[in-house]
Amino acid sequence: MSEIITSDYRNDYYKVQMADEDFNRLSTFIYNELGIKMPDVKKVMLQSRLQKRLSELKIATFKEYIDFVFSKEGKTEEIIKMIDLVTTNKTDFFREPAHFDFLIETALPQLMDNNREHTNIKIWSAGCSSGEEPYTLAMVLKEFAHSHSGMDFEILATDLSTKILDKAVMAIYADDRITGVPYELKKKYFLKSKDPLNKTVRIVPELRSKISFKRLNFMDSQYSVEKEFDIVFCRNVLIYFDRETQQQVITKLASKLKPNGFFFLGHSESITNMNVPLRQIKPTIFRKI
Repeated sequence: MSEIITSDYRNDYYKVQMADEDFNRLSTFIYNELGIKMPDVKKVMLQSRLQKRLSELKIATFKEYIDFVFSKEGKTEEIIKMIDLVTTNKTDFFREPAHFDFLIETALPQLMDNNREHTNIKIWSAGCSSGEEPYTLAMVLKEFAHSHSGMDFEILATDLSTKILDKAVMAIYADDRITGVPYELKKKYFLKSKDPLNKTVRIVPELRSKISFKRLNFMDSQYSVEKEFDIVFCRNVLIYFDRETQQQVITKLASKLKPNGFFFLGHSESITNMNVPLRQIKPTIFRKI
């Protein structure tokens, strides 16, 4: 028996439990396709995130649901919805602020010095989640450009989850999400809702136009990204991968980075003992060899 129904009510889908063999099928798929390790302790989390889909689809067991996900019909749409549900998205504006200080004080001036006539800075926010990181980058670069004539920039922001990318494109956030944004930047780059009961803000069109969003899976054999970038941010994403997968992903990301381009990792990530074309210049900050 694949699941244990903990209620006598036939439509009580939310109380369906996931059997070990079903968890193993899903966790193997998630690792092979997404690179994310799902140890046994994640079973309850995976079960709770997917139970709503069983209810919405009127599917009574996890075995039936998994069979559907891997069917021809399921692979066209449901598999994307499942991925959206099981991936974790957590981020903030100006998260790890030392990185943005380094951009202003070191990285951007050096890139400008390489071409004093005109510099179009290209940045990739890889694993952008709901958009806080690329919009923070846009604010920082816009402010820098005010005092550096001839500078322009463009940002590519990618993520695995289509649902979270839709949120990033909308650029609407609860007003308590921008507490870490400096006051002057709040005034310039956020629009308050006209409805006093709707406590939300939206990024101004001027910044939204500088960012293009695209779905990308880090486990793809090649990344369908045409440009070479001056700067790549990939922060607090690789912690979900094993060491071998981390090295593979960093190598593919670095292949899209210009020589001497800057590469940023999250505070708990490192490239120690990895064979990747990067050299460390500060903790979690690297340059392309």
